[in-house]
Amino acid sequence: MAMNVGSDSSDEEEVNSTINTTPLVDVMLVLLIIFLITIPVVTQSITLELPKERNVVTVTKPENVLLAVSKDGDVYWNTHQIRDIDELVEKLTEKAKLKPQPEVHIRGDQGARYESIGRVVFACQRAGIAKVGFITEPPPNQ
Repeated sequence: MAMNVGSDSSDEEEVNSTINTTPLVDVMLVLLIIFLITIPVVTQSITLELPKERNVVTVTKPENVLLAVSKDGDVYWNTHQIRDIDELVEKLTEKAKLKPQPEVHIRGDQGARYESIGRVVFACQRAGIAKVGFITEPPPNQ
């Protein structure tokens, strides 16, 4: 009885070195269909009544501190210009010691850089001010 062990046989199939991607595509399509069916179920939410927009009139008390930041980054305490942030922190620290502590209202120019207003907020934080508010223009009536 004879056996052919070598690769001399011409009727053997050639080795296929390509990857068969058909099963991968089938699995991906099934996953896509499953996600498309289940996502609308997941995104449903509980019925809630969300709060409506309110325009609360700001009551300016005499003890409140009114700070203004110009578009050039200059800081004003009422109408008095503050030279530097250390002076602002010093004045705010004096106000923070009062009982009850006054609120700080910051009015920032629309053209002011965020950095300038951020410095004022940071100065309020360093001084220990608990209530800081931003004064804006009310939205137009529609």
